[in-house]
Amino acid sequence: MTALTIDALTVAFGRFTALDAVSLAVDPGEVRAVIGPNGAGKTTLLDVISGITKPVSGRVMLGDRIDLTKRSEAEIAKAGVRRKFQKPSVFPALTVRENLEIGCGPALPARERPARIASVLGEIGLGPRAAVPAGRLAHGEKQWLEIGMVLAAEPALLLLDEPVAGLSDAETAQTAALIRSLRRPDRAILVIEHDMGFVEAIADRVTVLHEGRTLYEGSMAGARHDARVIEVFLGR
Repeated sequence: MTALTIDALTVAFGRFTALDAVSLAVDPGEVRAVIGPNGAGKTTLLDVISGITKPVSGRVMLGDRIDLTKRSEAEIAKAGVRRKFQKPSVFPALTVRENLEIGCGPALPARERPARIASVLGEIGLGPRAAVPAGRLAHGEKQWLEIGMVLAAEPALLLLDEPVAGLSDAETAQTAALIRSLRRPDRAILVIEHDMGFVEAIADRVTVLHEGRTLYEGSMAGARHDARVIEVFLGR
């Protein structure tokens, strides 16, 4: 069984086709990166998966039974899909711990929250900063906190939109190590990113989109040697 199956997904905004019959399947435990030039349809893909945008046609199956195109944003989140947007959206006046408390969501019983928060603090490496207001964190730390906030809900599918945008080389390397550490047999991770070194460090497979269509799927090493990918994306 796949964790996520996208089948002939088409999205149009007026006369502009943002996604044109895109199909891909992500396995449980896989880290998949979606790459491509600006305007390729990457963010639109995440918008459909998370319920922000509805397609003209096609299906997005979580597991083998939930068609996300038929669900609301709230229902999709409840089903186990969590998204970290490109710009960190933490609560600056609240502490790191309080932000993670919010990330746990209403479904987690209060008695289970301290253990969940402690676990996430360990995963994202912010244990020593737990009592610090989020507004005082460095940019990279805010990115890790927001990853922690989506992790707190124990998602089955984790969507990461440009998680290393604006980070230093050291922060990027630390983020790569963090994402590699998040692999679990019962969780799939889908990442959009422009930093190809980062993608190569984290992704099991990459999907290259171009003008709303799938141009390539396979390893990042293979993408670097694919003539079409070089022409439309990597060679720029």
